[in-house]
Amino acid sequence: MTTIAWAHGALIDPTTPQLSVLDHGFVVGDGVFETCELIDGAPFALTRHLERLRASALGLGIAAPDDAVVRDAVAQVSQAWHAAEPGTTARLRITWTAGLGPLGSDRYDGPGTLVIAASAVPSHGEVRLHVVPWTRNERGALAGLKTTSYGENAMALARARAHGAAEAIFGNSRGELCEGTGTNVFLEDAEGLVTPPLSSGCLAGVTRALVLEWAVEAGVAVREEALPLRAIHEAEHVAITSSTRGIAAVAAVDGEPKRPGPLTLAMGEIFAARRLERMDP
Repeated sequence: MTTIAWAHGALIDPTTPQLSVLDHGFVVGDGVFETCELIDGAPFALTRHLERLRASALGLGIAAPDDAVVRDAVAQVSQAWHAAEPGTTARLRITWTAGLGPLGSDRYDGPGTLVIAASAVPSHGEVRLHVVPWTRNERGALAGLKTTSYGENAMALARARAHGAAEAIFGNSRGELCEGTGTNVFLEDAEGLVTPPLSSGCLAGVTRALVLEWAVEAGVAVREEALPLRAIHEAEHVAITSSTRGIAAVAAVDGEPKRPGPLTLAMGEIFAARRLERMDP
């Protein structure tokens, strides 16, 4: 599998070690990241992703990376990917950590570490969801931040895979529907599309935000509303959104079949068309 990577100011061999064993992102997961699509060698919604990267870094209490440096590195990786794999859609990941630190939770006041890499987007088959028994803490220190502390997500996704699903779904501590490990959730009912509000503890997904905005522009009824976790089982139509999926209809939740909703299908077409018209919306 082709991987293009950048670190320490230049493109690098992705198989060559580049990270210190004392990097705090490695030691305690003290870092943030973003993932966006490369379409024909151009990153989609890069400005929105960089704004969220900065917000996550500041929310975590670490300095934000220099925007110009990140954009230049993204351009280098994007161009190299396009040269190596022309016409192939890629997943581009921007990772920013607190830099060197001790073997514990304390931080050093040094420069952060920036790593950018791109590889092919994995093929997405039928979307089946599994609701896990663990909860998101909507009042936790990391709520709403896209950090590299993904241990809970790794466990949840492994459980979902063991149950024949492609994604895991969390409720929050109030028993409300929250989010997936790397996705936001939409349901479709008689009133339109509905998604949990950010107060549920879910991440402010870039694709989620664009679906909300573009639905309004297209006259598709959409709203944010706190929902009980059971709503995902009771709903006839369920969808998920993410940077590499757009908006995708769900085929089953915990083995119970779901049908693609008409508004979900409509928004899928709208999203696919507008992301090509507005590469940096």
